[in-house]
Amino acid sequence: MSDVQILASVQQFMARQHGHFIQGEWVKAASSERIHIINPATEQSVATIAVATKQEVEAAVQSAEQAFHTVWANTSPYERGQKLLKLADLVEQHAEEFAQLESLTTGKLIQLSRHLEVAQTIVFLRYFAGWATKIHGQTMTPSIPSMQGEQYTAYTMRQAIGVIAGIVPWNFSLMIGCWKIGSALTTGCTIVLKPSEFTTLSLLRLAELAIEAGIPAGVINVVTGAGQTGQYLIDAKKIKKVSFTGSVATGIAIGQRAMCNDLTRVSLELGGKNAAAICADADIDALLPTLLQATFVHQGQVCAAPERFFVHQSKYDEFIEKITVAMQQIKMGSPLDESTMFGPLSNKVHFEKVKQYLEMAQNKQQVICGGKVHAGTGYFVEPTLLKVTSVEDPLFMEETFGPVVSVITFEHDEELISMMNHSRFGLTASIWTNDLAKALRLIPKIEAGSVWVNMHTFLDPAVPFGGVKASGLGREFSDAFIEDYTELKSVMIRY
Repeated sequence: MSDVQILASVQQFMARQHGHFIQGEWVKAASSERIHIINPATEQSVATIAVATKQEVEAAVQSAEQAFHTVWANTSPYERGQKLLKLADLVEQHAEEFAQLESLTTGKLIQLSRHLEVAQTIVFLRYFAGWATKIHGQTMTPSIPSMQGEQYTAYTMRQAIGVIAGIVPWNFSLMIGCWKIGSALTTGCTIVLKPSEFTTLSLLRLAELAIEAGIPAGVINVVTGAGQTGQYLIDAKKIKKVSFTGSVATGIAIGQRAMCNDLTRVSLELGGKNAAAICADADIDALLPTLLQATFVHQGQVCAAPERFFVHQSKYDEFIEKITVAMQQIKMGSPLDESTMFGPLSNKVHFEKVKQYLEMAQNKQQVICGGKVHAGTGYFVEPTLLKVTSVEDPLFMEETFGPVVSVITFEHDEELISMMNHSRFGLTASIWTNDLAKALRLIPKIEAGSVWVNMHTFLDPAVPFGGVKASGLGREFSDAFIEDYTELKSVMIRY
């Protein structure tokens, strides 16, 4: 099959001289410095973005603060929900446009862009919209003794904390950006977004549609640039919370910086070296399609995806034989070809990092299958399976955030738990078994924020998501996000 036809609207949007989106309108960049947006499949520039100055970031934050205290404060919870629903409708109307922008800039398969990235963005926006009218406090009766017949009552209320800094990664920029938008706007906050410099276009387009949806000017602002732009945003005095999704190293640095800025709140959804345990009773033929999909979705560039396979020794040979055959049948090609099964890595910086891991594995003769870098144009590497013999192996300890997974054997459940927990990370894990009793015994012992049984990677807005240990602070989705975006105020009344 051939590549899908690029929409005229997509071509026109990419051809713009993009500035920043502040106070509901495009603002021409003050600096002449530009960053090229590269199509990772062709290594060609498809657009350029501006690099925000400190003054431009401050202007965006000021816009958000003004909107927080005026128009958004005077918008009822019901209206906030309705405007988010309208934004979801507009994303749905422009779904193909968003899908193509994502595939052109991230290397994401067009079918994945359509049916996961864009489709789930719509689902999440509608989910958050439903919470707008359901944020509440509690009433209580204090036990203060009455001296002269006076009485007491008390209640709590949740109030929006103010302006949010949303720093968005490159792997699912539209969807994760909308997690932050939905959380902020539902609770009554306003937001300044800083997308990744590699994948900026989708959120710039979304900002335009937000105005069309009736979201007031200043409620959603977007500033573009690289790391320095993010630092300007974190340091802005009016920022009350930083919501960051990305690497552990950057997340720790952001958390430290935010704490020094008068204890600015943070929620950090960071990386993982996620474990998948294949137990002795598992049916290898039945689990392989699901496991492979969860592992190599978006070329493994998913923070929740498994990178460490723990296989019971009785199943090891069968597992290696069958997964090798399955991996060798994965078709690599253009992400805009609807028949492609596996695309490029998203950017050159990440491509070079993964290449280093592959070279390390080749030198140590650990490659079971895959392990090669595509010699032609584009940031393509083969899906790769490695054999390790120790949980101390760097390839078993360090997050690759790509299509590189390692496999090791275990004999009994106690050994399995010890090996799975031998990691600084604790984002996700999975157990593959038909023994429900075994699964229920193992789940409480696994140090991870999310544990799946006979599935992995995929999320639902009704289920909280976040990590333990170095994998993060705070939770996304469900009703857990409300605590991170609101202050709990206590009120006591004597009468």
